Amino acid sequence: MDRFILKDLVKWKVSKYRKPLILNGVRQVGKTWALKEFGVQNYQNVAYFNFEQNEEYKQFFETTKDPKRIIQNLIFSSGNKILPQETLIIFDEIQECQKALNSLKYFNEEAKEYHVACAGSLLGITLSKPSSFPVGNVDFLKINPISFSEFLSANGDGNLVNYIESIDRIEEIPAAFFNPLTEKLKMYFVTGGMPEAVKMWAVDGDIDLVQNAQSNIIEAYERDFSKQINKKDFPKTSMIWKSIPSQLSRENKKFLYNTIKEGARAREYEAALQWLVEVNIVKKIFRSSAPRLPVSAYDDLGAFKIYLSDVGILRRLSLLSPTAFGEGNRLFTEFKGALSENFVLQSLINQFEVTPRYWSVDNPKYEVDFVLQRGNDVFPIEVKSERNTESPSLKKYKEKFAAETKIRVRFSMNNLKLDGDVLNIPMFLADCTDKLIGFALAKHTKH
Repeated sequence: MDRFILKDLVKWKVSKYRKPLILNGVRQVGKTWALKEFGVQNYQNVAYFNFEQNEEYKQFFETTKDPKRIIQNLIFSSGNKILPQETLIIFDEIQECQKALNSLKYFNEEAKEYHVACAGSLLGITLSKPSSFPVGNVDFLKINPISFSEFLSANGDGNLVNYIESIDRIEEIPAAFFNPLTEKLKMYFVTGGMPEAVKMWAVDGDIDLVQNAQSNIIEAYERDFSKQINKKDFPKTSMIWKSIPSQLSRENKKFLYNTIKEGARAREYEAALQWLVEVNIVKKIFRSSAPRLPVSAYDDLGAFKIYLSDVGILRRLSLLSPTAFGEGNRLFTEFKGALSENFVLQSLINQFEVTPRYWSVDNPKYEVDFVLQRGNDVFPIEVKSERNTESPSLKKYKEKFAAETKIRVRFSMNNLKLDGDVLNIPMFLADCTDKLIGFALAKHTKH
């Protein structure tokens, strides 16, 4: 499986400013596989240490902070060969050994010749505590679920990937590509981007195996709730988790604590929700009061929407049967288009540094699904799950923020087109949003 994160890992390896690496991401998103595969492709050998499976490794960090002594002890105990520059050292589940996490400071300051990369399924929680790691002494990378483009590659559709990569202007996508890409996108909504689920489809073509893989991932998340969260917050976290499909099935997807439990208040549940955010299971999208820079300065912290890190897990959690694949565009339109919005958000997070926001006003009600910062510009984005692309909210947005609005973006199942200042992107090209906005800006400026 060709994953884009491998290219980022190569850049990390060759950087003259390289520091020990922390690879973060939701449980079972492929962190360990990515590090091992990167090591096999780019180093003479890999030395792998898992602090959850082999607790005895922890003792070597208790007695010394000297990286060379730590390396020596790890060599003796494991039989691994560890050579400067030539070996990738992987510390997996590093959140299980606080002193190993702290030792990264000394690897950076005293032993730069050793290449150290770390991963952990619950690292987000550990890293949210300021004392947990040496600030300024580590590099960070984030691994997200498999993108639609990676999914195509894994399924042997390299010709479609090549076509997508060849697009260099705003023009209609030929039916020979448009139709198969639409069908492949439906399948992606079923499998999502968790590597095990994608593998079950790409290798075996067995939808029951896909369902089982997703169920196992959901169960693993829920086990984490019971093991990692204090008893007081566990029921609240579980209730938030189970409420997500109903939160997203409403026309107005703003998160409501009342949906969890009648009379529920923010202060009772916000710690539980934050836990889900910090372990990357949930994405929290704030309402923006105005499309200005920096976007974070205009966040309404009391109004937000939540999505899942993976569209396939959202579909499975919602108990939507894969048979919806064969029912026209039903997968795109279910839950008031929530699967489509979740998919688009995943693609945007992969491409842009700043997490998208959304914009809304009341009386009368208008809502733009996402507000995206690209460089020093801010763009409104609407996700339309059907072919009807009437966009009163995009019109209202432009009325209020005409000076700040260069291009308005709409994702739909219609073809690629720039209509005035509205860029319509077929949903299967969501991974190309950045370059397509660039083409649209250049074209719009000329006119």
